[in-house]
Amino acid sequence: MRGEHSPWGYLPPEAPDLTLGCLLEPGSLTRRLIASGRRFDVTLLRFGPDHPALDEADLLGVASGERITVRHVALSLDGETVVLARSFCRLDCPVWHPILDRGGRSLGLTLFSGEVQVARGALEFAQPPAGHPLDDLAAGFSGDPGGLPARRCRFELGGAPLVVCEVFLPALEDALPPAARCQVA
Repeated sequence: MRGEHSPWGYLPPEAPDLTLGCLLEPGSLTRRLIASGRRFDVTLLRFGPDHPALDEADLLGVASGERITVRHVALSLDGETVVLARSFCRLDCPVWHPILDRGGRSLGLTLFSGEVQVARGALEFAQPPAGHPLDDLAAGFSGDPGGLPARRCRFELGGAPLVVCEVFLPALEDALPPAARCQVA
């Protein structure tokens, strides 16, 4: 569901093979990272109200000036941040707000557990431009965040949308052990 303001498309951006395999992961990225055998951690960076980028407002069906609820987390392997995630829903959405308000627990494990019956949209890909919230998030972890590969997916539960976006840091290439590296399917 791409609006006129969207930098997102259905073809993945250029990325090293190992990152590309993770970018194209059709299931839970959390499970894939845990399967690497490295210590997996989720660190909550931010949870609360924010203003959406134009493409995010389009995806949620809200006005561009309307506030939304966001959750920013860092996914790490052996203490090295490898993926940053921005998840968002409508402000105080009674369906998604309690699911997002989970501290440092993985959202991916819940979304793919089968415990919550969600409808999942197609993966979309981008290299978020300067000034986009994902680029701003990555700036704190990667000296030059411009051009990092990212993906997003829209989920629905009870007719309410939630969007999960992930930006893949260069450290992912080195953090995965050779036997567990993500391969292009």
